[in-house]
Amino acid sequence: MSWHPHLWHPTTQVATSEPPLRAVRGRGALLELDDGRQLIDAISSWWVTLHGHAEPTIAAAVASQVTELEQVIFANFSHPQAEQLATSLSAASGLERLFFSDDGSTAVEVALKIAWQWWRNRGEDRPQWIAFDGAYHGDTFGAMAMGERSLFSAPFDPLLCPVARAPWPSTWWHDPLVAEKEEAALQALESLLERPTAAVILEPLVQGASGMAMVRPGFLQAVEQRVRQAGALLIADEVMTGFGRTGALFACRKAGIRPDLVALSKGLTGGFLPMGVTLASEQLYQGFISGDPTHTFFHGHSFTANPLGCAAANASLALLAGAPERYAGFEARHRPHLEALAADPRVERPRLCGTIAAFDLKVADPGYLNRSGRVLQRLALERGVFIRPLGQVVYLLPPLCLTDDQLAHCYGVIQEGLAAL
Repeated sequence: MSWHPHLWHPTTQVATSEPPLRAVRGRGALLELDDGRQLIDAISSWWVTLHGHAEPTIAAAVASQVTELEQVIFANFSHPQAEQLATSLSAASGLERLFFSDDGSTAVEVALKIAWQWWRNRGEDRPQWIAFDGAYHGDTFGAMAMGERSLFSAPFDPLLCPVARAPWPSTWWHDPLVAEKEEAALQALESLLERPTAAVILEPLVQGASGMAMVRPGFLQAVEQRVRQAGALLIADEVMTGFGRTGALFACRKAGIRPDLVALSKGLTGGFLPMGVTLASEQLYQGFISGDPTHTFFHGHSFTANPLGCAAANASLALLAGAPERYAGFEARHRPHLEALAADPRVERPRLCGTIAAFDLKVADPGYLNRSGRVLQRLALERGVFIRPLGQVVYLLPPLCLTDDQLAHCYGVIQEGLAAL
């Protein structure tokens, strides 16, 4: 393969990277390349391909909708697919209102703007945002500001709003210090909340892009309690964790918390079309209903509530509702394989949450630029498995259609790769 003369690939340094693989089709958990090779897509193509590639039910729903209504301006119209999706997600989440956007970053941006303007509409000054160490919430400016400052955001730091940060007490199997870390994090959060705060934003149960950093449900419940006591709003970024990824339909439900705002994307349409939504409580929605036009939420996108994306999302939700055991039972499928892998001396901090299994490679210089993950990725490709480690963090986040044999092959390939390292 060579680099295409007109394409610009994301998060890729052309000077030091190999040219991209050329995919020509996908079926189930498999990707087929133009040279005929097949790869198990063990990370669901950046966590979006929920049910597998070219899932026929979703494909049929999109094809049917194409001939009915492909797009309509949502500022002036509604349509049946959007109404059905809003009703379903409200029932599943317990949040009454849904605002459409086009990806995970903008779903987070919408949540931030709603939270900020809601306080403003009430005439209250709450100047502080609180996020957690290690967070990643997207690449647009508001979302980027909420995320951990890193090499990704460094060029834009002067343009980002200030954000207070609390520790994230990430944990793993047999972690003897987890209770101490949680207590320290809660004390730090309490101190930060002494200043008037608009909202606290978090990734429930699992911080994804920062390295599959997992916390216990009890910690999140304690966070919510302190946020409520301080009178702030709670925003849950479920862009990665939503739609069964943590073993429940939503991570917030599994964690036992009820946020005021939830950002969703990635698996929302089963990976078929880009779409984001922000769920909000009725209380927040009512804060924008006023005879004063300045209380209006002036936000929108050209493709807001695109009927094709809504059709894909409705079909995906129907698949989840029809077979919840596919995501609820995935953790049990991972566990024996990860337990065996954890015995390898090159593996540390094994952790598991629903469909997400992860561990760290033992390296001297951990971080996103550590090349051990890239070496393992290349070795796995040679054996027919596509993974994309986050520095020294190796993880599997496969589509729900992955067979037991395919899952065993993924773990076997990783084990072989460890030996080669």
